[in-house]
Amino acid sequence: MAEPWLQARSLRRVYRRGPSEVRAVDGVDLDVARGEFLAIVGASGSGKSTLLNLLAGLDSPTGGSIRVAGQELTALDRRARASYRARRVGMVFQTFNLLVHHTALENVELALAFNGAPRRDRRARARAILARLGLVDRLDHWPGGLSGGEQQRVAIARALVKEPEVLFADEPTGNLDEDNSLQIAALLGEFNARGLTVLMVTHDLALARGSARRLVRMHYGRLAEAPAWEAP
Repeated sequence: MAEPWLQARSLRRVYRRGPSEVRAVDGVDLDVARGEFLAIVGASGSGKSTLLNLLAGLDSPTGGSIRVAGQELTALDRRARASYRARRVGMVFQTFNLLVHHTALENVELALAFNGAPRRDRRARARAILARLGLVDRLDHWPGGLSGGEQQRVAIARALVKEPEVLFADEPTGNLDEDNSLQIAALLGEFNARGLTVLMVTHDLALARGSARRLVRMHYGRLAEAPAWEAP
């Protein structure tokens, strides 16, 4: 059997809060296949966002290992992890994280600047992905002039413009109404159907069941021993 594209073993992240120890991620084993759409569902404080940050290289584990395409992520130094994030990872957050004094187009272009793409290519690629997400008439709008759903689509465009191998989505619909949540979930499913690996964490079980191909639960830093639900 082929090795999973992403593999975590005995993964731990422990924080100190005064005399107390918080085991945010406590011995997680997880395999993710290339092209999979996996949802990790759990309540606030269950450790799901911490787990996502570890897998994305945004945080370093206290113990355990993470392998991506056969490479040991936990062995990389800070600079190498930054390169991994810039070139191979797309991130989408609940709070959009758009630069308020930059237009939608400029926000997406910046992802390519950090990725080292040639300047002459940035604008064309940014325009193309925004048009693909239905924002061709919003290119010159600042985030404050966009709806919540439009801001999240800009954030998704920013994550996808560099053509990452995997998209990590941390509560991507947490600040959206039901209609916009369904639209964002449909977009993630569309790109997954084209081969993009997607890992999404959410507290919304119905959203996870409606979009992901596999679902696992997280509770007090641990994953369920087996998938809680899998799409037919």
